[in-house]
Amino acid sequence: MITILYAHPYGKSFNHAILETVKSTLDGQGRDYRVLDLYADGFNPALDASNLQLYSKGETADPLVEKYLDTLMASDEIIMIFPVWWGMMPAIVHGFMDKVFLAGRAYKYAETGALVPDKINIDKTIIFSTSEAPTDCFAPFFKEYFKNNALETVGMKNLEWYNCAQTSHGPAENREKFLELVKEKV
Repeated sequence: MITILYAHPYGKSFNHAILETVKSTLDGQGRDYRVLDLYADGFNPALDASNLQLYSKGETADPLVEKYLDTLMASDEIIMIFPVWWGMMPAIVHGFMDKVFLAGRAYKYAETGALVPDKINIDKTIIFSTSEAPTDCFAPFFKEYFKNNALETVGMKNLEWYNCAQTSHGPAENREKFLELVKEKV
């Protein structure tokens, strides 16, 4: 199964067009997927004291966290769709990682103290992002830091990252070409 992690609050955004393109492509291929729409679900990204007390036990008081984690553990691919704001993913995506990647379920500690994947085993990870700034500005974060220190530590392997720069202010051809790329890469 494929998990689509979608994080944009506006239903007429280019990110939403990417989501619809991904869903349409997967439907056309007859592939099984689930959409985790963080904003539509009303996901609260803040890790509060009560959930932090449960975190290291691999537990949560948030039913959405359980739903999201169960979905990830049943998936072999993930497609993330979000804008780049202030040089990185939106806070709701970061909060998703803070709350959903539970100790003893998403990762565990090796004897050396390093984090290693536990119950998530995703063979293909694709990120479709949008930005106003040039893609090269964000490449070190997404291709190196985020990949090595977040995604791979919880079992999300083989990252492919594609960014549509100048989303709002660039020519329409940029967005059209990007949607064609989305169809090709899904």
